[in-house]
Amino acid sequence: MSRKSLPELYLYVHKRQEYREDAVLAALDELARRGEEPAEAAAIRTELLPIVAQQHEEKRQAAARTTAEPAVPTPYAPADAEGPALYSPGTIVLFSMLFSFFVGGILFVINMFRLKESGKAVRLILFLVAVLAGQYFGLRWLTGMYGPEMQLFSTVGVNFVAVLVYLLYFWPRYVGARPYVSRQWLPALLICLVVIYGLVKLAAPYMVDMAK
Repeated sequence: MSRKSLPELYLYVHKRQEYREDAVLAALDELARRGEEPAEAAAIRTELLPIVAQQHEEKRQAAARTTAEPAVPTPYAPADAEGPALYSPGTIVLFSMLFSFFVGGILFVINMFRLKESGKAVRLILFLVAVLAGQYFGLRWLTGMYGPEMQLFSTVGVNFVAVLVYLLYFWPRYVGARPYVSRQWLPALLICLVVIYGLVKLAAPYMVDMAK
């Protein structure tokens, strides 16, 4: 306050509602030191001193509580700290080419539910159903036109195209640049192998009958 001019100091007094109470009291003290104390100085001090005293007491109590209360350690939660646990694009590509685009799409759908994006999950499921239907009818047409040797070629081609759609369309729009933790793929791989083994065991008697 010692660096301020008289008009600036009087501004604190005349418009004291716009300033902190302790700043107004400091301006009054500086005016008194210069012999320019206004007539209403005593009334202003009577009004503001209890407020400033209460503010100082509240600050002291808050500082005492901060010192007394021990810091509570934050529970370790790596997925929430860095983002949700999602199957990475590499995992989706691996499962799509190793098993089927449908398996990779299911992993992508699980990601959407993990992100609480149920609408996007439904759209992914519709995409999977549409590709399955297109693969079924397309395969029937190709095998009818060119023979059963086209079955493997068409399956690999459909998986490859679906992977490109996952990487170039769905992932940038549905996940984007948001942070995430790469989810472990080994449990999903074991589940797929168990399911395939079960299907083979169930289908084995029928395949033997067809061979006869």
